[in-house]
Amino acid sequence: MSQIFISAEIPVAGYQVLDQAKVDYRVFQGDGLISKKELLENVADIQVLITPLSTTVDQEVIDAAPHLKLIANYGAGFNNIDSAYSATKNIYVTNTPLVSTNATSELAAGLIIALSRRIVEGDDLMRHEGFSGWAPLFFRGHELAGKTLGIIGMGQIGQALAEKMLAFGMNIIYTQRHPLTDALEQKLHARYVSQSEVIEQADIISIHAPLTDQTQHLFNQATFAKMKNSAFLINAARGPIVDEVALVEALKQNEIAGAALDVFEFEPKVTEALKDFKNVILTPHIGNASFEARDAMAEIVVQNALGALNNQPIKYVVNDVK
Repeated sequence: MSQIFISAEIPVAGYQVLDQAKVDYRVFQGDGLISKKELLENVADIQVLITPLSTTVDQEVIDAAPHLKLIANYGAGFNNIDSAYSATKNIYVTNTPLVSTNATSELAAGLIIALSRRIVEGDDLMRHEGFSGWAPLFFRGHELAGKTLGIIGMGQIGQALAEKMLAFGMNIIYTQRHPLTDALEQKLHARYVSQSEVIEQADIISIHAPLTDQTQHLFNQATFAKMKNSAFLINAARGPIVDEVALVEALKQNEIAGAALDVFEFEPKVTEALKDFKNVILTPHIGNASFEARDAMAEIVVQNALGALNNQPIKYVVNDVK
């Protein structure tokens, strides 16, 4: 009987901790993501499930694991797990927040720069057609200095992005349920405004909000119509916050100037029409895909696993276990 099942390979740093603790565990070794059938076959005798956010852990999976104490999600999100149902079974659900902050904000910053200066588009040009030489009107993009960055969701990642883009001379506005403290706003040179003001005023909008009933399809046909024609949209948060059909139409109608997406509405599938736009950058959900962040995430899930097995405190519990 294995105490822990890891449903996708994690960095070696995690296995080293488990080996040192002499804990019995097994790891899914199949090709690609684990299937529902394979997951069900592996949870019957375990006490801890370590799983990536790409794997759905629903009531059927939870019911198939009668000894389960903890579902340790390898990722900052946890929409893939029925955490409320887990709580009724006295099963803790944890995630790996905070350690993703720098990596994800760096990626968002990179997407902003790449989109504004047409870096990906330029790389594609050089690999295929090439160019005839420098010319005054050739391949112009936009500088960031003096432009307004609107941040939807000013949590840790949003704040880290604001700090980075402030160095580029951007004006920072943001919106969320409650404003930051005056001291933090002053530090970030950020101004709290309504959601409508961010949408209407920002030259670049970067989404860093969680996926909720209120944020699903927050960016829809009506939203795009209110944005500046020259505005860019960045999404490194959750795919379904953006209605991709509406985004395609907005790009076709030149209602916005471009978009960069690291997450997708029907992930891992990408709306095919988005691939046809040169002013769209698509990256494969790599927000926290740095060696540093992923090692830190592995450390969190395995330490929480050991805590659950030894009846010791665990960190980053996201559900309300009585």
